[in-house]
Amino acid sequence: MQERMNGIGFSPAGYSPVIPSSSCFPKKLRVQPQRALSSDPYVLELAETLEDSFPSSPSTPLPLQNLRLSSSQSLLSTPWPSRRDEPFRFTDLSFIRQSRILPVSPTISLLTPTSHLPNDVYVGSLSSSSPSLLQRVSHFICPFPIGDLFFSINGIAAPDLTLVYVPEGCHVDIPIHLDYMLPPTPSTDDSDAAMHLSNPRVLVVVEKGAHVNIIEDFPASPENQNDSYWSNAAFEAVIGQGAKLTHSYIQTQSFRAAHIKWTSIRQEASSTYELTEVSTGGKLGRHNLHIQQLGPDTVTELSTLHLSVADQTQDLHSTLVLDHPRGYSRQLHKCIVTHSQGQAVFDGNIKVNR
Repeated sequence: MQERMNGIGFSPAGYSPVIPSSSCFPKKLRVQPQRALSSDPYVLELAETLEDSFPSSPSTPLPLQNLRLSSSQSLLSTPWPSRRDEPFRFTDLSFIRQSRILPVSPTISLLTPTSHLPNDVYVGSLSSSSPSLLQRVSHFICPFPIGDLFFSINGIAAPDLTLVYVPEGCHVDIPIHLDYMLPPTPSTDDSDAAMHLSNPRVLVVVEKGAHVNIIEDFPASPENQNDSYWSNAAFEAVIGQGAKLTHSYIQTQSFRAAHIKWTSIRQEASSTYELTEVSTGGKLGRHNLHIQQLGPDTVTELSTLHLSVADQTQDLHSTLVLDHPRGYSRQLHKCIVTHSQGQAVFDGNIKVNR
């Protein structure tokens, strides 16, 4: 079953030909008609499609239900960005809007054997975590006030998330390697116009004095090297006092794909965050990086490389907010464009508050 609005077609369920009825969803998650009039019709239709494709269930943790609710409400008043909007002045999103969106469930594989991790380290779904751990991390799952439309799209389509929890004082000696693979997608009659959308979400909590190294890998599998799809990922991390997170992010997806990613980092006092990024894939590769200092004596080091070898746009928008004394930061960004239709966009913002 398909619905159409303004010439744009959507398939609400990636693996089911039938749209679940509205009775399947909590009343508070349904779009309110009186607010729909002020919304972008395209965004409104996309929001309803995502809600219908990934309904909440009684087993959905309450923090995720609240996240989905707040994301739904945010989407109602947020238009689809255009090149008239400053953050997207050099970034063309029209090929996404012109596609038929088919939501699919995200797949995140842990390539690090769990037997090699310390006993108290948890890597798995939030819904499968223990009640005590769920209670400990629940207050970190909250709406992001600086997030944009794509952060809200991820929130509304998050029936679950992957949780990485490192307890106080624990040093993890081997990297935790997360592999983001697009699941096998059903064939469509007009596959050229279809774009499968996945919304993987990861929450990392590194407690006081702990150390961990996390690798995020977004590859193009042999089955979908030339496929058109949309990966809309979100990675959130809370780094406790004196803790350290070393973060590697590798993006080599299909040259017909849209890859949009939010990375949100909160650093407590005397903590360290180190990011190394290499992005070479995607027709569009957009990374929104936001780092918030929550205490003094923080160290933030960012090293990023973007490469455009085809008709590609590689785009990094980074923001570092310093609210406490003695915050040290170092950022090195390099971009290489080797194609006449390729481009690289960089917007780096460091804000030192009063």
